[in-house]
Order: sequence, then structure tokens, then C-alpha cells
Amino acid sequence: MSTLQTDLLISQAYIDGRWVDADSGATFAVVNPASGETIAQVPRMGAAETRRAIEAAQRALPAWRSMVARERARLMRRWADLMMDHEDELAALLTTEQGKPIAESRVEIAYAASFLEWFGEEAKRVYGDVIPTYMRDRRIVVAKEPVGVTAGITPWNFPAAMPTRKASPALGAGCTMVLKPAEQTPLTALAVMRLGEEAGLPPGVVSIVTGDADDAPQIGREMTSNPIVRKLGFTGSTEVGKLLMAQCASQVKKVSLELGGNAPFIVFDDADLDAAIDGAVTCKYRNSGQTCISANRMFVQDDVYDDFVSGFTERVRKLVVADGFTDGVNVGPLIDVPGVEKVERHVADARERGAELLVGGARHELGSQFFTPSVLTGITDDMAMSCEETFGPVAGISRFSTEGEAIRKANDTPYGLSSYFYSRDMARIWRVSESLEYGILGINTGVISTEVAPFGGVKESGIGREGSKYGIDEWLEIKYLCMGGI
Repeated sequence: MSTLQTDLLISQAYIDGRWVDADSGATFAVVNPASGETIAQVPRMGAAETRRAIEAAQRALPAWRSMVARERARLMRRWADLMMDHEDELAALLTTEQGKPIAESRVEIAYAASFLEWFGEEAKRVYGDVIPTYMRDRRIVVAKEPVGVTAGITPWNFPAAMPTRKASPALGAGCTMVLKPAEQTPLTALAVMRLGEEAGLPPGVVSIVTGDADDAPQIGREMTSNPIVRKLGFTGSTEVGKLLMAQCASQVKKVSLELGGNAPFIVFDDADLDAAIDGAVTCKYRNSGQTCISANRMFVQDDVYDDFVSGFTERVRKLVVADGFTDGVNVGPLIDVPGVEKVERHVADARERGAELLVGGARHELGSQFFTPSVLTGITDDMAMSCEETFGPVAGISRFSTEGEAIRKANDTPYGLSSYFYSRDMARIWRVSESLEYGILGINTGVISTEVAPFGGVKESGIGREGSKYGIDEWLEIKYLCMGGI
């Protein structure tokens, strides 16, 4: 078992204000991806426990939705402050169960807390309208109300930020939520929940049910089939998102889906090349390449191609691979062996189809879940890494000649989450921005995530937006009041 010392290491789920075990008493292991060490045993729950959590959320809803928005905001701010007070403990727990460098974990904790603060404040700005009347004796009023009981399912790559990015707008809007964190990384979500309890969150407003990969379908099916649940928020693969959306369709539940990506990273010949290389390294290798907005396809224009490849490869060779607690670490372990095997498959496929390997290309000597940061050139559109998210520390680079060719290649995918391009030509920036079919554009930057901006994709990358003033609308219903006899 882990030697991690913190009161925030919790091995029970949280339902209706109580820390509980599974009905069966069964548990599953949460494992440190860097060492293979078991950190904790967590309850294996299913439909019955999820149903009780949903019913608790229903009981808690009337009081929570009727609470003055300012009071909800104060509670959520206390919760955010507690997270920052425990930043080091939370970051250490996050790195232990997820593997990312401790510096990245600290950034994530602050990012996670920012959603609680932001949406607590946005709760005070949920405005309705008075619409000019169409008849003398009528008045038209539009009000916004919370959707009701909601459910959230979150991924393993951001175990603190994804739960708060789901729960915060729901809570700010006056909804209650049942949340299922990823089986690989439930401990951070449980620790954040402990701090929510300390902040004064009433029982039932947020419950967390845990389960392993075999339990997930039962938990998800209860969330999508239970008529009490009025909305589902999910971040994860497009394949699972489509399944959940189909399940929600029978009851016409609202959904917010943040799904897979296939982000292009375009470097035009008028770019600041040093800035482009810095952005590409950050965008590709942050969290070992395990983010839905990681640069997945790099396109570099002919005139700067050789200089970019040379500079980029030099930087990649210097990246430090180690466990997340090592000083100066840049790239930690991948989350599990199947993740490593997918990266290996992408590298092998590219090389078989003619790509040139410039650096890396194999597992790292540190262990089976570490992969050496890699660079391949000569990537073509038919290679696996051009069509699928690699989700690992491997960059594939190809060249292009014209602006139109770059746009065509970038848009040649069913996904549309994030995209990036570097240029100093303002006319080009406008043209390319308007032509790229993506929900998020990073222009001369590889870092785009913030609570103040709308995060989400188009096409098969999802429905809805998270963060910003637009994010709270996803958890509200519009009610039209027509008053006659005036």
C-alpha cells in the first residue's frame, strides 16, 4: 500500500453526506502508474448505490435551488479557498495516482479551484428578461431555472479539474449532482469532496460513487435511465459519449459532452519560430501527451520546415522522463499499459508506412508505463496517428506548401475540439481562424485552458461549453411566463 501521508487520502465513496462502502463490500485497487504500487482500495459500486445517490440529490434539490445565489457563491468560494489551502496535499495525491509532474499537478489544483470560484460568482448573474409585449393586456417574462438533478462522469487525465468543471456550473445554477470519477483516479475527486464537506456543502448536493471498469456500465446506465436525472455531463472518448447520448435519448435528457480531439498544430512560414517550438513542446508533451487538446498532428510550411524540425527535436531530446516527484521532470508515466501499447502501435504503424524516427520510439528504461518522448517526420494522412488521438508523448510532423492545403488537412477529421496555429500576418490569422472547424483556437500559443473562456468542440468532439459565462447556461432551463389580464 502507499506511504503517502495525508488526511485527504480517502478510501470510501460519498453518498448523501456520508462516507460509505459498497453494498457488497467489494473494492478495487487504485495504482500508482509510476511504481505499480497500490495506493488504496476503493468501493466497487453499482446501480443500487447510484440510485440512492440520485434520490439523495432529489431530496437536497429544493433547499439548494432556493438558496440565495450569494449564499451558494460564498460556500463555493470557501470550497475553492480550502482547495488552495491544501494545494500541496492535493497535488501530491494527484501525482501519485495519475503520474503527471508535481508542478503540473499544482497548476491543475489551482485550475480546479478556479471553477468553483468562477461559477459561484456567475450564480449571481443568471439574468432573465422582460420582453416587449405583443398585446396591451399581456406581459412577457423569461426566467432561468436550474435543470434539476444532474449526473457527471469524468476522466482520469485531470482528476481534480474535471470534477469541478462539471460540478461547479451545476451547483452555481442551483442543480444537485451525482458524480462518477474515472476508476484510475478516484482519490483526488474524493479528497476534493472532503473539502467540499468541510466548506459546508449540504448532504446530497454532491455525491460521489466509485466503481471500476466493469462497474462503469451499471453506474452509467442508472444515470441515463433514472427519470430523476435531468441532465448528464461527460468528458471522455467519443465512442462512450455516443453511447451515453443514445441512452439519454429515450428520456430526452439534456447532455453536455466534451469528447475526443485530433488537434492540428500549424506553423506558417511567417511564424515566430522560437515561440512556435516552445508552444509545440508544451502543447504536445504536457501530461505526457495525455490531454484531449494535445497537438496531435503537426503541419509545418515548407520554408521553415527544416528549422522547425531541428529546433523542436533538439528540445525534445532534453525532456526529462521520471516519476512526477523528481526535480525537473517533464514527462511522467502513461496512465496504464494499454495506453502505452496504443502509443507503440502508432509509432510502429507510422514507421511501416515510411515515417522517419528522429528521436525516441520505444518504452523508457524506467518501466513499462514510461515512454520516451518521440518525434517522427514524413507523417501522412493515412497513418494511425493522423486519424486517432495518440494520447502519448509522440509528435508526428508533416509539411505543407500553401495556406489552403494546411486548412484542408487540419479540417480533414470528424473531430473539432482544439486547434493551434502560428502566424504574424493579421490577414492570415483572420482567414485561418474563420476557416478552421474547431471550437477552440490557440493562435500563437499552445496553452488555452482557463475558467473564463468557453471550452468545448464541434462535430464529433462534443456538445456544449464548459467555463465562461456561457458555461452556466448549459445547466439552466428557460421558462417563459405570459401574464394576461393586466
